[in-house]
Amino acid sequence: MHRFYFDETRRENDCVRLDEEESKHALQVLRLKKDAEIVLLDGLGGVYEARIVEIARQRVTAEITAVISDNEASTRVTLYQGLPKAAKLENILQKCTEIGVHALQPVLFSRCVQDAKSAEKWLLRLRRIAREAAKQCGRGQVPMVGHPMAFAEMARRLGGHELTLVPWEEAEGPYIRDVLKDHPAREIALVIGPEGGIAPEEIRQLVAMGAKTVTLGPRILRTETAGMAALAAILTLTGDL
Repeated sequence: MHRFYFDETRRENDCVRLDEEESKHALQVLRLKKDAEIVLLDGLGGVYEARIVEIARQRVTAEITAVISDNEASTRVTLYQGLPKAAKLENILQKCTEIGVHALQPVLFSRCVQDAKSAEKWLLRLRRIAREAAKQCGRGQVPMVGHPMAFAEMARRLGGHELTLVPWEEAEGPYIRDVLKDHPAREIALVIGPEGGIAPEEIRQLVAMGAKTVTLGPRILRTETAGMAALAAILTLTGDL
């Protein structure tokens, strides 16, 4: 069934009014008619079966008929991604949304090739990409995409997670599975460096705060690959993939 997002402010009991964009997609692109069965996503984790009950002035109203089980990962992984070039960040966000990332936070490491001012311009586009990727894969929750933050701000926030994992190309071990075996957690921060990698002084600061450096194996992965690989490994080991 086709999937559509809605805003809770447009819901009254079991009836939901789709916004202009979603209504246009339903009527003009998909050519849906009254009584068509669809899936509604509220962006906060709710997934519902529904039926179109009214089409008026090119706006769609649907009635919720059943609640679908929550399909979010039980382990919440926030990806702190060293700010790469725009196209790479878009790809990282899209694929990690499909895999099951809880949130993506761009971070300005010392070796980043982009700056915060240019990254701010991408923010609305990135949030749209997250929404579309979540919609495509049937997620009820859209991953949060934060404003780019400085390394120091990220370091302060890491204390709010149960565990911080830092895949690092110079780490000789352990593997992610080894850390999760000794430190099971359901709120995990995953820190990935930018194209130039994480500087030694940044690694020292992270380790001093309790972060665990890990290896992703003998092959060095690009920044746009490392986060996806590590996220998939975490969710596989915690039973979510």
